[in-house]
Amino acid sequence: MYKPGSVAVVGAAETTRLGAIPELSEIGLHADAALNALADAGLKPTDIDGLACVGQMRPQMVAHYLGITPRWVDGTGVGGCSFMLHVRHAAAAIAAGYCNTVLITHGESGKSRVAPIARAPEPGSLAGQFEVPFGPVGPPTLFPIPVLRYMKTYGVTHEQMAMVAVVQREWAAKNPRAAFRDPITVDDVLNSRMIAYPFRLLQCCLVTDGGGALILTSADRAKDFPTRPAYILGSGESVETTMVSQMADFTSSRAFRVAGPEAFRMAGIKHADVDHLMIYDAFAHLPMYGLEDLGFVGRGEAKDFIWERNTAPGGKLPMNTNGGGLSYTHTGMYGMFALQESVRQVRGTAPAQVGDVKIAVSHGVGGMFSASGTIVFGRDRP
Repeated sequence: MYKPGSVAVVGAAETTRLGAIPELSEIGLHADAALNALADAGLKPTDIDGLACVGQMRPQMVAHYLGITPRWVDGTGVGGCSFMLHVRHAAAAIAAGYCNTVLITHGESGKSRVAPIARAPEPGSLAGQFEVPFGPVGPPTLFPIPVLRYMKTYGVTHEQMAMVAVVQREWAAKNPRAAFRDPITVDDVLNSRMIAYPFRLLQCCLVTDGGGALILTSADRAKDFPTRPAYILGSGESVETTMVSQMADFTSSRAFRVAGPEAFRMAGIKHADVDHLMIYDAFAHLPMYGLEDLGFVGRGEAKDFIWERNTAPGGKLPMNTNGGGLSYTHTGMYGMFALQESVRQVRGTAPAQVGDVKIAVSHGVGGMFSASGTIVFGRDRP
């Protein structure tokens, strides 16, 4: 196990463009993001001896394409939060001496679908046998199963669920790279096209092309790089079930409840210490689950917390300040973009900078609550 603050992010960048990038395959998106992150850190591919990535482009493909000969690799794939786990694993590998400098890459042609891979569950998988035959397949039809129970249990109104998208659009308006920046109202959300009850179009994530990359090394080397480091203070990870129908509790994620508290415990922080929060928002309900499962608010209190604008610009807990997956970008696996915004906020370089951010938390989900990863970033080394 690494000590809090002993490893830092010294390079971070997204692909040159986000949105529709039909001229680049997924390996091209990985490379674009990686080269941008290397430039941010003042490094060359030959300086990298650790590599992590997930998806169609496996580590050996990215390593060969970039000319990297790694001593350590990680291809852990648990869905959209895989990158949080990569950060955690890379920090441990650096502390153990398995490698010195790790590159984590992401590239996904979610919109243009250049050389796409099949996403439907395999017929022999648990989901393929016990969920798909009954109709639901994919996030828009699977996520409503727990959400409807959550709404009924805690009396969450459609207006309160819509407010998540409204607030995040306010953050997106401050971000020139956000896909959607025009203001929206609760009525706009509720009047948008129905996708799968209770989700309407503006409560569902974007579908884009893009990617991002991070570079980690020991904190002792951080002074050798041109950028302000973002120190890894704590991390956590867990999994639950690949079948949403088999969640232990439809109103809460067991994986969230393990990953989040573990990261806080390791970092030695309290909720009041957090200056900035990113919660993966493939759909509008996820920030509500995250706020409650991570302990920022009590059970059933997230709806009022967001409605009262505590997570909005000027609120006491700025959340999803890039606009999130609902308004910024969402390639299919969004966790990398949540991490990127956390690093920007700690560095003080975010388009919607929220002030003096000393502690930033980035929390992700994989699948339909099947996995989770949490990273606590610090501006200062303990």
